[in-house]
Amino acid sequence: MLQITPQMRVLVAVEPIDGRKGIDSLVQLCRQQLSEDPFSGCLFIFRFRSGTSIKLLCFDGMGFWLAQKRLSQGRFNCWPQGDAAAYSLEAHQAQILLAAGNPAVAGAPVWRSVKPVTNAPKPMLTKNKTTLTSC
Repeated sequence: MLQITPQMRVLVAVEPIDGRKGIDSLVQLCRQQLSEDPFSGCLFIFRFRSGTSIKLLCFDGMGFWLAQKRLSQGRFNCWPQGDAAAYSLEAHQAQILLAAGNPAVAGAPVWRSVKPVTNAPKPMLTKNKTTLTSC
């Protein structure tokens, strides 16, 4: 399992990549364009040109992890920009970025439902207690 710990170094590539790239191509990209060692245990995050998907690359000491996340709606709009090839993020900022949020914001992103709720039970208040019952 791939776990982002507070001690882990996280690098986000500024330039988008071709979504067909695999482990070997991304390792080469880390070395040449980012000037980083892919075997360092650092978590590398890459965004597709379309902006709807990202890939994560990490070496855990035994092999490489390659994970991909594709959004069903929307895009990864809040992506680091600038002259540098990569930007360093802290672990909590990486979690926000993976949730398609803005890592520059100090707080957590607003909670949103995974799927639309059509007939959810409404909370009924009774003497300092909240119980869920269907109305």
